[in-house]
Amino acid sequence: MSSIEKNQVPVLLSIRGEQYFDGIDPDATELMTEGTLEVTQEGLLLTYRETELTGMEGTVTTFEVKGPQVILRRTGKVNSQMVFEEGRQHTSLYETPFGELTVDIQTGSLRHNLTERGGVMEIRYSIAVEHTVTGRNCFKIRVRRKH
Repeated sequence: MSSIEKNQVPVLLSIRGEQYFDGIDPDATELMTEGTLEVTQEGLLLTYRETELTGMEGTVTTFEVKGPQVILRRTGKVNSQMVFEEGRQHTSLYETPFGELTVDIQTGSLRHNLTERGGVMEIRYSIAVEHTVTGRNCFKIRVRRKH
């Protein structure tokens, strides 16, 4: 076992995603899954595999928590990167089977109390695809160590 694997702690994740569109009740999805939590020199890495439920089977999702920033990376069938930083907008490319789209992420709030023991992270943001706002979203992730 390499030193990298020793730092990975098995965790249980409860991920709630909400999407708000004007005048429509929020669309909420909740996912319970297993993943790993790893403490790095820069912060924390939270990794899990997407399932059929999210429509992204074959994709690995990683949240990299670094100070005031959280970077969401997806690799596999879907490849994308989104940067969340409270009060700032970040633009990234989103790869789809049909080509690349530019996605602007404006983070309204980013809160977390994650440590190597777990915790909660909540990110509220609005998203614009090709510079057209498509809605407001919220992620709430609870992380518990697996016993």
